[in-house]
Amino acid sequence: MNDMNRAVAAGCRVGIPATGPLKGSCPMLKFLILTSSALVAVALSSSARAQSTTQITKPVFCVYDGEYEPCGSMVDNDIIISATGVVEKPESTGHAITVIDRQTIEQRQAVAISDLLATTPGVTVTRNGGLGTLSTVRIRGAEGEQTLTLIDGVRVNDPSSPGGGFDFANLLSGSVERVEVLRGPNSVPWGSQAIGGVVNVVTAAPTDRFSARANAEYGSFDSVFANAGISGKAGRFSGSFNAGYLRTDGISAAASGTEPDGYRQYGGTARIGVDITDAISLDLRGYYANSRVDIDGFGFTPPFLPVDDAEYAETQEIYGYAGLNVGLGRLKNRIAFTIADINRDNFDPTFGSAPSFFARGRSERYEYQGDWRASGAIRLVAGAQRENTRFTDGSVFKSRGTTSVYGEAILTPIARLTLTGGVRYDDDSAFGGHTTFGANAVYSLSIGTTFRGSYAEGFKAPTLYQLFGPFGLGNPNLQPESARSYDVGIEQNLVGSAITISATWFHRDTRNQIDYNAATFTYGNIARTRGKGLEVGLNMRPSDRLTLSGSYSFIDSINRSPGANFGKQLARRPRQSVSASIDWETPLKLSVGATVLAVGDSFDDAGNFNRLDGYVVAGVRAELPIGNRFAIYGRVDNLFDEKYTVVRGYGTPGRAAYGGIRVKFD
Repeated sequence: MNDMNRAVAAGCRVGIPATGPLKGSCPMLKFLILTSSALVAVALSSSARAQSTTQITKPVFCVYDGEYEPCGSMVDNDIIISATGVVEKPESTGHAITVIDRQTIEQRQAVAISDLLATTPGVTVTRNGGLGTLSTVRIRGAEGEQTLTLIDGVRVNDPSSPGGGFDFANLLSGSVERVEVLRGPNSVPWGSQAIGGVVNVVTAAPTDRFSARANAEYGSFDSVFANAGISGKAGRFSGSFNAGYLRTDGISAAASGTEPDGYRQYGGTARIGVDITDAISLDLRGYYANSRVDIDGFGFTPPFLPVDDAEYAETQEIYGYAGLNVGLGRLKNRIAFTIADINRDNFDPTFGSAPSFFARGRSERYEYQGDWRASGAIRLVAGAQRENTRFTDGSVFKSRGTTSVYGEAILTPIARLTLTGGVRYDDDSAFGGHTTFGANAVYSLSIGTTFRGSYAEGFKAPTLYQLFGPFGLGNPNLQPESARSYDVGIEQNLVGSAITISATWFHRDTRNQIDYNAATFTYGNIARTRGKGLEVGLNMRPSDRLTLSGSYSFIDSINRSPGANFGKQLARRPRQSVSASIDWETPLKLSVGATVLAVGDSFDDAGNFNRLDGYVVAGVRAELPIGNRFAIYGRVDNLFDEKYTVVRGYGTPGRAAYGGIRVKFD
């Protein structure tokens, strides 16, 4: 390995590669060498036991706005998605969507969901320090605040945060069963904020019979992570309950610091179903998380970067859903109420025990949705929603409401072709009416080739904080953000479904994008930005014991507004990223795997003055079952102790090792 590192360094010194899409990206060269080495090693290990590809059938469940419904059985590598808010099979949507299931979560031994999202095509993740610090997910180069996030059907974007975004710092994997990442604007079914895309998180649903699972691990930075859950059904009642706890000493949030900044979270999720009759059911869901993280404040001298201090932040998140489902033949009806309540407090012990800053954000949503399967070729979906949001920071209290109606048609005029179109109208109490359109198409050939294409629009009104924020930060003259996006893609299955290759080209134009202006110390509109690029995905299963996956993203995010920043890259959007994962179950039942992520250069500021060098991080993992119910596992993150920066002035974790035990009863 020392020889390899020397070779990489020598290649970078002489400018390899000097041209092409990897120009100036030594991390990409290192990524290729690391990945090639891993593939060769596994190939040599498994060559003696090559076997024909098999497809394993298993029962699956469809997702209906966060709720699972039985829908037969499909091959092991098929997925069910919810691109329109209702159950759809993958061959029925033209949207670009990636699904991360529970098997992948456990296989990767992920603690933070954002770490899994970072290896998804078209997605960039930045974190202001160690685990628990501000984590931003950007899709296709859009702002993190333009990613709409749902947990069990509840919109969880924080109305008290400056941009109204969701902080992925506190979204841990313990109770998560499934994550859907829809890339590109899609405001017709989802409403405001879905400019970059949608992240739909589904927690563990009730099962037909009793089951239980738990895991506990310990590792670097004196870290403890534990989770437990039970699920089952009795008569007309079903339920799933999960609880989790995490504690770590962490690393210094400030790159220049030496004092560790710790993180702690405890929380749980619950889902209860009641089948009142065969056609009427009640669905209750709840999510709670209480988190505390040490943070570092900014220095008082240039360049005003983070420095060690005693500041910390506490966050309480409560999300709830209550829905009544009524089936009337071909027409499914859903009436629901959702609530998201987020309390954030910052403390600086230097100035006493009272919060130095606090924010209270709350949103309440009333929904109706009708899903009518008029025939095998015609499906109509329509809905109405009312959302009330409010926030306060102690000095400012503001609220507003939005009333929305939408309709979608899902048509299958001929076999293998599905057309979807929709329109939405939002009436915002502060900005009036806005109409949004969307359409997509998908066509599959019998040879395993699928063509997809979509046109989608996005809309996002300025947040209450951006309009009326404290200390003069607010700007009541802001205009709503809007976006138009096109994408086309192709997917090819080879050797049955053992190999799947996909590629998607996209183009998005955003108008009036809102950003903080350091020159005026307030928020302002960027007249126009553009995002375009290419997403490539690869999934291989040469045998039932060996899986390989990879992705490549080229994202060109540019400021298109006249002025000093015209033509500059938007901040913290690497143009290129590559990821590869490999997992192999040995004949001794020991599973081993590795993931490599390479991220290209980017800039930390709108003027492109502060460059962030690209980097490559690699991790390895292993798991050994003990009987049918127990397993021990372990992993090493950042295997080669890479030194890198994703946000200027903030630290990143070095090499870290963890080990744990997993148990399942069903």
